Amino acid sequence: MSLKNDLTLGLLKENPVLRLMIGLCPVLAVSNNAINALGMSLAVAFVLILSNFVVAAIRKVVPDDIRIPIFIIVISTFVTIIDYTMQAFTPELYAALGVFVPLIVVNCIILGRAEAFAYRAPVLNSVLDGVGMSLGFGLALVTIGVVRELLGSGSLFGWQLFNGAAAATIMILPPGAFITIGLLMAGLNKLENKVL
Repeated sequence: MSLKNDLTLGLLKENPVLRLMIGLCPVLAVSNNAINALGMSLAVAFVLILSNFVVAAIRKVVPDDIRIPIFIIVISTFVTIIDYTMQAFTPELYAALGVFVPLIVVNCIILGRAEAFAYRAPVLNSVLDGVGMSLGFGLALVTIGVVRELLGSGSLFGWQLFNGAAAATIMILPPGAFITIGLLMAGLNKLENKVL
C-alpha cells in the first residue's frame, strides 16, 4: 500500500469508531463534552502512534507465539507514560477521564492495529497508519463530544452558549452517545452514497 493510503485509511473509509465500530467503550464514556473527548483522543494518539512504531521496529525479532504479550507490554508502557503525565500536568482532565486512561491498554484499536498492521508493515507505514487511525478516532470522538455537549448542556469546550435549561439532557447521558454515533454513521453513509 502507498504511504498516503496508510495515512488516510483511518480517517473515513476505515474510521475506527464510525466504520469499524471498535474502541467504543471510551467513546461512549468520555464523549459527554468536547474537552474530555479531545483529551482522550490525544492520549490514544500518543499510545497508538508510539506503539505502532515500536511494534514495527521489533517485528522481525519477536517470535510469533509470544507476540501478543509483547504487544501488551509495549502498549502498557506508553499507557503508563501518558497516565502519569496526565495525572501530573492535567489533574482535572485525568480525574474526568478516570479509569478510561489506564484502559487504553486493552483498547482494541491499539492492539488491533499492532496485530493487523504494525506487525506486518515497515516502520514508516506503521507510524502513518497510527497517525491516520488516531486522527480518525479523534475526529469521531471530538465530533461526538461537541454535538453531545452543545445539545446536552448548551456549552462548547466549557463555554456556555445558551441556557442549559433549553438543552436536551439526554444528550450528555449514555443514550446521547448512541444517538450521536448513529446519526454520524448515517450522515457518513449518505455522504459516501452521494460521492459514489
